[in-house]
Amino acid sequence: MSKIYKDTNVLDEAMKRYEIIFNNFDRVYISLSAGKDSSVAIQLLNIVAKSMNRKFDVMFIDYEAQYKGTIDHANELKNLSNIDNFYHICWNFKANNASSVFNRFWYPWNEDYKKLWVRKMPKDSINIHNYPDKFDLYFKEDLFLRGLFKAFAEWYKDINSTDKVANIQGIRADESLNRFRAIAFGKNTYQDINWSTDNFNGVYSFYPLYDFSTEDIWGCVAKFNFLYNEVYELMYKAGISIHEQRIAQPFGLGQKDSLNQWAILEPETWNKLVNRVSGANFGALYAKTSLMGRNGSEKPDHMNWEQYTVFLLGSLGLYCKDLEDHYYRKIKHYIDHYIEENRIKHHSEIPDEIDKKTVIEKIGRENGRWIQWKRIAKCIEKNDFALTGCNYGITIADKQDMKKLKNKWGKFLGIQENTKVMKTLKEELDNEEN
Repeated sequence: MSKIYKDTNVLDEAMKRYEIIFNNFDRVYISLSAGKDSSVAIQLLNIVAKSMNRKFDVMFIDYEAQYKGTIDHANELKNLSNIDNFYHICWNFKANNASSVFNRFWYPWNEDYKKLWVRKMPKDSINIHNYPDKFDLYFKEDLFLRGLFKAFAEWYKDINSTDKVANIQGIRADESLNRFRAIAFGKNTYQDINWSTDNFNGVYSFYPLYDFSTEDIWGCVAKFNFLYNEVYELMYKAGISIHEQRIAQPFGLGQKDSLNQWAILEPETWNKLVNRVSGANFGALYAKTSLMGRNGSEKPDHMNWEQYTVFLLGSLGLYCKDLEDHYYRKIKHYIDHYIEENRIKHHSEIPDEIDKKTVIEKIGRENGRWIQWKRIAKCIEKNDFALTGCNYGITIADKQDMKKLKNKWGKFLGIQENTKVMKTLKEELDNEEN
């Protein structure tokens, strides 16, 4: 299990790091996600804690919308011998929802959606009705996940009446070059330990597995016969490489690409997710297209651009009929404009795709944005509400459509940051309300 060392290996080095942490801190807690990295991190921590006759605490943020296998694994890890307090937190916090163009955020354990919760709230959890002393002083409403981690650290330091605490995280540097630089060469550290960061006011994070590879993680599981999250077994059977396997909340910016895996791995959980979170099914369908923020299109090979445009419109209609109607009206007006100017006689004359060079040579430089189905399809993919990609702008009718959608959905669509014209429209509608 060696990686970059000649006379030792990453496992031995990790065990030494745990000892250093215990020798320097009276209060130690680990952030657990129940993914493969944090699972190995906590079980190695337990081995060292037992050998040193020490205890440690655990912080587990429960997203509600999680794999059943992940929750099962978290529950079995609660039985590790040297855990003192296991803080199973089911708080109503603010999470990104990158799968929806309507609701940019969703709120795990929101009481307003109790009937739609993916799971029942665990009886032993910390929640808005059941929390320890001073917890409510730090955990406010509308906290993002980063704020939740900070709030816990501040609360933990307070209740333990100590001037410093150690937070262990099962983060590995080889998952990201930026992460490697931050961990291995960070300037804000604890006593010049390069695998640590000085967070704030005596709260320090440590990454004892920072130099582990994916193979090292699974090597530990095999060597010690560790418990592991069985969702990884399902992923492996589904043909997902061990280097591509990720377990995290499904609707974040980095996780939406694997959203469609839920339907394959845990169909019962997936059915609940679709009812619980806006855009879940939509995100699973389009996570790898520019509709969900990717560059380039992944139009099916068996479709031409006109067929793909109709397909996209129909898909939007299943999700939101009002938005489909808006694009239908906008596209029809666009086509009618070309017919009225006698540039085409009928919509059947619209080319499927035409490159800019051909437009300039055969039609004229002034018509560089000549109508084509590919351009129309890409506008829908990008959720280009104003059709700026077709050289259009916001009209009075567009404003009325957006106002209708805003009123119906209770908040502005999650597309106001796409273009300057949409930012301006948002400001106008907000000003009208005020």
